[in-house]
Amino acid sequence: MVDHLDELRHRIARLAAGSPRPSAIEGMTVFSAQHVTEPLGMVAEPTFALVVQGAKRSILNDRILDYHASQYLVVTVDLPLTSQITRATFDEPFLAFGLPLRSTTIAQLLVEAGPTAIRPHDGVGIATSNADDKLLDAVVRLLRLLDEPRDIPILAPGVQREIHWRLLNGPQGGLVRQIGLADSRVSLVARAITWIKTHYDEVIRIDDLADEVSTSVSSLNRHFRAVTAMSPLQYQKQLRLQKARMHLIAAPHDVAAIGATVGYNSPSQFSREYRRMFGAPPVQDAQRLQTAAIVQE
Repeated sequence: MVDHLDELRHRIARLAAGSPRPSAIEGMTVFSAQHVTEPLGMVAEPTFALVVQGAKRSILNDRILDYHASQYLVVTVDLPLTSQITRATFDEPFLAFGLPLRSTTIAQLLVEAGPTAIRPHDGVGIATSNADDKLLDAVVRLLRLLDEPRDIPILAPGVQREIHWRLLNGPQGGLVRQIGLADSRVSLVARAITWIKTHYDEVIRIDDLADEVSTSVSSLNRHFRAVTAMSPLQYQKQLRLQKARMHLIAAPHDVAAIGATVGYNSPSQFSREYRRMFGAPPVQDAQRLQTAAIVQE
């Protein structure tokens, strides 16, 4: 494992500097930062994120997940997270690798593998775990392909598929497999989230949302809270406020207009809920972020 981490550090540091371009492999990302960052909101899509050096914190509602070198985060449904790099220096920058989790790949693997005895996952749609040697080896081999561009279209899909397989058979296998099951609660919640993201700036009625995903209101609320740690309306609120925050960084004095853009008819309600979530009024928070060290992934 030590050898794999050393090679990953070297390769990701080189890739983050721009040589060669990591985008040559579709979906794959690498990331480097030389300083800790302010907490910043984002909507994380289904992904596998491996920390190679340094440490990071992700917060989902009131749940805090800290993970560091040789640990990974899996997200199985679009979730509004507040993330922050918590360990990074010039000499030892934060280094990370990311790969989208594809439902079609997971579904195909589940069909080919047949029935398994993996324990079902009953928690939220996000978790951290230690990366074993087999998983690290697959990530290393994917990065090595960048040195042989002609090999990428032939070999990269197989290595990406292997990474999905390693995750399915790892400590979070019960969580990851939910992405590939059409009738799983993660799939149901994912459909609800897609609808909320399209209508986030509108008044949402839970009855309408339940009809959209063909379930009852009680079932929707139960599954949604189990997967996201919040209700559908709380999810919508966090989505609105995170989008507003990103707009405010660019235009910190246009508070009322930005509040209206994300669905708030009342400027006072917007400011009140913004302060409750981010700890400061909109203008003050935006000005602080403009002068702080922010790294947005």
